[in-house]
Amino acid sequence: MKALILVGGFGTRLRPLTLSVPKPLVDFGNKPMILHQIEALKEVGVTEVVLAINYQPEVMLNFLKDFENKLGIKITCSQETEPLGTAGPLALASDKLADGSGDPFFVLNSDVISEYPFAELIQFHKSHGGEATIMVTKVDEPSKYGVVVMEEETGMVERFVEKPKVFVGNKINAGIYLFNPSVLDRIELKPTSIEKEVFPRIAADNGLFAMVLPGFWMDIGQPRDYITGLRLYLDSLRKKAPAKLASGAHVLGNVLVHETAVIGEGCLIGPDVAIGPGCVVEAGVRLSRCTVMRGARVKKHACISSSIIGWHSTVGMWARVENMTILGEDVHVCDEVYSNGGVVLPHKEIKSSILKPEIVM
Repeated sequence: MKALILVGGFGTRLRPLTLSVPKPLVDFGNKPMILHQIEALKEVGVTEVVLAINYQPEVMLNFLKDFENKLGIKITCSQETEPLGTAGPLALASDKLADGSGDPFFVLNSDVISEYPFAELIQFHKSHGGEATIMVTKVDEPSKYGVVVMEEETGMVERFVEKPKVFVGNKINAGIYLFNPSVLDRIELKPTSIEKEVFPRIAADNGLFAMVLPGFWMDIGQPRDYITGLRLYLDSLRKKAPAKLASGAHVLGNVLVHETAVIGEGCLIGPDVAIGPGCVVEAGVRLSRCTVMRGARVKKHACISSSIIGWHSTVGMWARVENMTILGEDVHVCDEVYSNGGVVLPHKEIKSSILKPEIVM
C-alpha cells in the first residue's frame, strides 16, 4: 500500500520553530511529528510514502533518508511549483499513487496527531465497498470547523456544513483518509479543495463513508494545540506503553524523558512534559506542561510551564518561563529573567524580562 502526506507550506503558525526546520520535522514527543505517522503507516504494511510539499523538499528528504533505511520504507517527494490546495497534490502524485494494483491508498494531513487506527480504517473501508473513507472526530465546539453529517448506522456521508451556525452534528473531518484509486480520476491538476470540491461530489454518488476515530485527536499546527496535543499523546502512552514514561520521586503525572537526557537533584517534573535527547536539566528545576527539545539546557532552580524550549536553547538560573513562551533554536534566556508569553526568534539572547506576550525579533 501507499500513502500521501500533505505537508504543504511554510508552517507560519509554529514559528519560530519552523524557521529552523520544515514543520513536519519539528519534534513532538521527542521525535519529528511526521515520524509518528510514517511509523504507524509502516505497521499496517505501507511500503511507500509520498510527501506533497511546496517548500524545502531537499531538507525533508535529506533528513528522512536515515529513516528510510531504519524503517525499511520508501519515502519520496512530490513538489508543487504553485500551491495546489488540498486535492491538487493528489493529481500531481497520481502516477506514484495509482500503481495499477487497485489497492486503496492513505492520505494524511501532516499536522494531525492521534492513535492512527489504520488497521481498523482498512477493515471499515473494505466492508462498506464505497470509493472513499474519511475519519471524523467528535469535538465540543463544532462551530469552528467543517462538520460532517452522516448516517449513524452505515457511516455514509450525506453532506458537509462549513462552520455551522445551528447545531447539525459534532463530528469533524480528522484529516485521515483512505481512497480507492478511482478518486484520482475526479481530481484535476489545478488548485482544488478536497473538502469543498471533491468530497461533496463523491458523497452525491453515495460513495463517501466516515468512521469515527477512536481515542484522541489534535491538530498540533499551532503552539497552544501543540501543548494540548502533548498531554493527549502522553495520556495515550500511559494506557498503551506505560514503560516508555519516566517514573520516580521527582516525576508528577506523565513525563517522557529521552535516555540521553540528564536530570539533576531535587527537580520536580510534570505533568505533561517531554525532555529530548542530550538535554541537561540542572538541580532544583520545576517543569510542567512543556517540551524541552534536543540539546537544550535548563539551569538551576529555573521554572518552566506551558512553553516550548527549542533546540540547543538555554534557560538561566532562577529564570521563569511561562504562558506559551516559545524559544526558537539556540535562544539564551539569562539568569533571573521572566518571560510571560515571549515568542523568541532563533539565535537571540534575552537579557531583560518579557512582561507581556510579544514577538522578540
